[in-house]
Amino acid sequence: MGEIKSTAFRVSQPIQIIQPTQPSQHSFSPVTPTQLESGRASVHGAWLAAGGTLRLSPPKADVPQTPSTAAFFDLDNTIIKGASSLWLALGLASRRFFTVGDIAGFAWKQAKFILSGTESQPDIASGKQRALEIVRGRSEAEVVALTEEIWESTIAQRIFPGARELAEAHLEAGHSVWLVTAAPVQLAQVIARALGFTGALGTVAEVSDGRFTGRLVGDILHGPEKRDAVAALAEQQGYDLSRCVAYSDSFNDMPLLSLVGRAVAVNADPRLAEAARERGWPTVEYRKHDPKRTLLAAEASATAAGLLAAGAVGWFLLPALTGALSRR
Repeated sequence: MGEIKSTAFRVSQPIQIIQPTQPSQHSFSPVTPTQLESGRASVHGAWLAAGGTLRLSPPKADVPQTPSTAAFFDLDNTIIKGASSLWLALGLASRRFFTVGDIAGFAWKQAKFILSGTESQPDIASGKQRALEIVRGRSEAEVVALTEEIWESTIAQRIFPGARELAEAHLEAGHSVWLVTAAPVQLAQVIARALGFTGALGTVAEVSDGRFTGRLVGDILHGPEKRDAVAALAEQQGYDLSRCVAYSDSFNDMPLLSLVGRAVAVNADPRLAEAARERGWPTVEYRKHDPKRTLLAAEASATAAGLLAAGAVGWFLLPALTGALSRR
């Protein structure tokens, strides 16, 4: 039972790698048959996006494996600083994947949405549909190639070193490590491969004959949808959820955090920090001095500037916008 130690972050209490002999730490959030079926669709979509496999990286050589144990990591503000979908969208725009004409009206609605924090369901619904229309017919292979470029040039530099060490400690303990994010599954899988994670689940845009159809498989992998996908993944992979651990910064991930045997709040937003205190969950802080609100304000300003000046949006940005609103 190894305690994770790192000078890269502070912890409010020691965090231990869970071994199969450890009991569950809290009661589980139930998953209904309907929710499990929805989760299976998300898992199948990830399988298709990865070319007919879920496992993207082999286990570490010479490390005894614990097949029933897995660690599930959120991405934005847990593994990396900021919104991965934002940086992907900005990178795609700079490479002229989008045009201003494609998304002028949609961009304004989304900028208004993220800056005001006022949810407009008609705007969200129409924006989601418009974004999917924009990507319809585009080559998935092209998107993956561009995503790999953007990861290497921009997103990789935003990783929290302590988060990477934490994931590596799980891999060294023989655990499976999964990225579970609302970001596009192609982005999630590029990052998971680069970091040596077992695999990744993300928002799945349907692909047929190598091109996006303009439809989602399921919905954005956000909030309860993450829980459902992880429950389905555990069923498929044979994980014992009572011996699994989940890491997130957001109160929106309470359904997922409540599904597993151990939950850890990472760079927690105020609501998650309060929930973690009430439940006795460990908390980890990787940020040096920028509080959540300052970080979100900077992200919002960058988003507005990028949207209005560069036209940087598409279905890739929808998860970032959804998460930004729901944190407020």
